[in-house]
Amino acid sequence: MRFTSERRLDDGVLEREFILDGIPGILWTPASASVPAPLILLGHPPLGLRAMYPRLVARARDSVARGFAAATIELPGSGDRPRWPAADQARSDLRRAMAAGRPAGDEIVDALVLPLVGKAVPEWRAALDALLPLPGIGGPVGYSGGLISVGIRLAVVEPRVSAAVLFAGSLVPRALVEEARQVTVPLHVLLQWDDEGNDRQASLDLFDAFGSEEKSLHAHLGGHTGVPESAGEAAAQFFTRHLK
Repeated sequence: MRFTSERRLDDGVLEREFILDGIPGILWTPASASVPAPLILLGHPPLGLRAMYPRLVARARDSVARGFAAATIELPGSGDRPRWPAADQARSDLRRAMAAGRPAGDEIVDALVLPLVGKAVPEWRAALDALLPLPGIGGPVGYSGGLISVGIRLAVVEPRVSAAVLFAGSLVPRALVEEARQVTVPLHVLLQWDDEGNDRQASLDLFDAFGSEEKSLHAHLGGHTGVPESAGEAAAQFFTRHLK
């Protein structure tokens, strides 16, 4: 890991950009801490860190204010990383299906999601290897948001992840729905009831598939971008219970 920039935000949060094996990332840590802070990994859609930065930094600052460290990395094929032609083609196929009013079939969903999960999850694990030994950071680890398929795989294969907040989505390959049965960490799942890009029943079926003994579904009326502020507070309280 190589840090490429460092600055203090106006609330004292230390923000450091880094490169890890060619992958850009950002780490946010408290101004000072008497004990190592638990770490929350901030997931995001494949739109690029620069595009997602306003929302990511808001989530990070809230996490740090509650005594956590927060970090994120760029997803494969997005942002400043090299283009990934297969992923671009899969996204184009998805857009065409949606524009024609057709559901995304298994072939499109698999092509869009499975390779991304296969590349992204090992990179998140490598980021943990590099982040957890840093001064001021310790376990346990939480995963928050982003692509629910990435969260499923990470919760199954990474024992350092102790709890997860997931944003419900329906573009989940059948293979990952089966993997969800192996998830055992506590889960807090957010669902926008009227999400225009989401199949509600598929999201409910996925929630039912999760194998965790402690799992809760928090549904709110409204579209994809209508998540109420209270949802963030409830998710933060969930992490406080399970990571501190």
